[in-house]
Amino acid sequence: MTSSSSSTADAAGRTVADPLLGVVPGSGFAGLGAGPLPDRETVLGLVERLHALLVPETLPGVDELAQRRAYIERETHDIEPLMASQVVLALRFRDRLEARDTTEPERLASSYGVARSLIEALPALRQHLLEDAWAAYRGDPSCRDPVEALYAFPGVFAITRHRFAHVLQALGVPLLPRLVAEHAHRLTGIDIHPGATIGREFFIDHGTGVVIGETAEIGDRVTLYQGVTLGAKSFQVDESGHLVKGRPRHPIVEDDVTIYASATVLGRVRIGSGSVIGGNVWLTHSVPPGSRIYQAKPLEAGFEQGGGI
Repeated sequence: MTSSSSSTADAAGRTVADPLLGVVPGSGFAGLGAGPLPDRETVLGLVERLHALLVPETLPGVDELAQRRAYIERETHDIEPLMASQVVLALRFRDRLEARDTTEPERLASSYGVARSLIEALPALRQHLLEDAWAAYRGDPSCRDPVEALYAFPGVFAITRHRFAHVLQALGVPLLPRLVAEHAHRLTGIDIHPGATIGREFFIDHGTGVVIGETAEIGDRVTLYQGVTLGAKSFQVDESGHLVKGRPRHPIVEDDVTIYASATVLGRVRIGSGSVIGGNVWLTHSVPPGSRIYQAKPLEAGFEQGGGI
């Protein structure tokens, strides 16, 4: 009896592993093949642990205040080096891809600085979470109290994960911000690019299908309903026909704006403070403060003698 092996080599002694391990030349993939990338499950697990610390009352087995304090101190102490170990892999990738002349001690110092900054941001992130939950309670008649919103609402969850991703983005970390953002997208159906700037007391009602682009700027006390898109109208290209990255191309939404379900706002337009954008509106131009933008009244017609439209 003969046995087979999945690693059977060809005449030159090569196995299926060899073409999977080579460095990929050109086409923007030069960062592959020269070293490991951050572990996705590890990064997401660490962010989940940090997220849980924002509401320590939900932690199991830590009923007393002293227990919660000890748990938080123990968790942050454990998470910092673990997060730094993943950030340094992301920084190595960036330096390979961009041919940066950065030393390993410099990368290690930067990675620990990122991990420490993320932990130091926790009090501010908790405050944002409480304000966002309050906005959900204020704006949703079905919400019994703000705790219900922070405990269970997908919009509040997605916004909080966005705020974690935005901190990482602001610190210049590659790969990880988009990983955190897309994980929240997968869980909630709410797609917020980590580069988007979002103010205080932000409320997404229902949430499914909401899209917020990279350079969008959202003020305080803004409410979006399901299916809203804050997107780009067009994409600039350079002389070689390649997309120009990072240019402002998404809407600016000022304070106290409400945008109802399935409205689409495209381009670097400004929605003035206090405006209301009705459902299913397609908007590609700026509107002044206090605007009310609705669809035209639909045509009403009846059927006679069984006739069609």
